[in-house]
Amino acid sequence: MWDQRYNSEEYAYGTAPNSFLAQHADSLAGPVLSLAEGEGRNAVFLATLGLQVTGVDGSAVGLAKARKLAHSKGVTIETLVADLAHYEPPEECYRSVVSISAHLPGDVRARLYPLIERSLKPGGIFLLEEYTKDQIPRGTGGPRDPDRMTSSVDLENAFPNCDIVLSRQIEREVTEGIYHSGMASVVQFIAKKKA
Repeated sequence: MWDQRYNSEEYAYGTAPNSFLAQHADSLAGPVLSLAEGEGRNAVFLATLGLQVTGVDGSAVGLAKARKLAHSKGVTIETLVADLAHYEPPEECYRSVVSISAHLPGDVRARLYPLIERSLKPGGIFLLEEYTKDQIPRGTGGPRDPDRMTSSVDLENAFPNCDIVLSRQIEREVTEGIYHSGMASVVQFIAKKKA
């Protein structure tokens, strides 16, 4: 499905970074791991700030476009084609991990989030934004499956070895290409791994 969505000249979610990520980019340090990176808009943005970034995604088509976008901006990113249901990031490798609109099934989150926490160096930052279950009736983006949505409480419980910097569910206008456009219900979460 994702190869098909990304198989066009247009960028499905645009080329500008997620605005929540852009707002908090100054709190991030490299190396950065970006989950479900897709066509590269977030990884490339972080690379333009001088950060070393690895974008992981299940779509080779999306990541090829990510490298093309990076080249057009005069930066380099690393890419890795991997199914997040089976992906295991290296231990204590990253100073930041970013997850923008990953929308993983509950069982995948339960497996992956402890590995993400483990992959952070002490003091490392995990930053996430995605839609909540309240988004489903809106029709302005995101999956229709409630199992692929999370909440601030779920996230707080999933990162026990981190201090919570920000955890909230809000409504905000999202303008990210043709698939994420309009008023949206999102969870925004930032955690810092305890030293």
